[in-house]
Amino acid sequence: MPEFAALVEGYRRFRSDAYVQQKERFDRLASDGQAPPIMVISCCDSRVDPATIFDTVPGQVFALRNVANLVPPFETGGGRHGVSAAIEFGVLGLKVKHIVVLGHAQCGGITAALEGGDLGMPGRSFVDDWVDIIGDARDRVIEQAPADPQTALELDAIKVSLDNLRTFPFIAEREQAGELKLHGAYFGIAHGILHVLDEQNGEFAPA
Repeated sequence: MPEFAALVEGYRRFRSDAYVQQKERFDRLASDGQAPPIMVISCCDSRVDPATIFDTVPGQVFALRNVANLVPPFETGGGRHGVSAAIEFGVLGLKVKHIVVLGHAQCGGITAALEGGDLGMPGRSFVDDWVDIIGDARDRVIEQAPADPQTALELDAIKVSLDNLRTFPFIAEREQAGELKLHGAYFGIAHGILHVLDEQNGEFAPA
């Protein structure tokens, strides 16, 4: 499989170049453990890598990636809570000081929310169930009928995830105490511009 072989070749380049240059950092991370000050919740889209966009180094960011960079509301019922577990570990275990929800243009998960995520699964797909997190926001966008519903929902989904983060008691407590700050950001793949949410006015502006 040439695609996997390309990954192995990439590793070899990393091991002989970047790893050597950052050997002291990796040694320190191995001996002292990680203490990233920032958690980034982003989409698993292959075009939107937070380490690339923010030009970070190993140990700087605790990253969580999922379809459409969504955060479910806090709840303790049944099911597997992978996203909630990562958030809990980031905030309570690593004591991050910032959480960034990073959305992006041309998001397939947002398209699925608007049009359905038919990937050949019988009945409802896993994607359909997941993007129901933004079901209310999707319905509002459809009702408002903006010229670009895809972008409108991409931006609203970031706000929904921020609101849902605040339903976690340990996040609300730390935010109120000034120990944790939440941020929303949106990356345009085609033009490479990052927009940051101003929560005072609810608008995104170029960074």
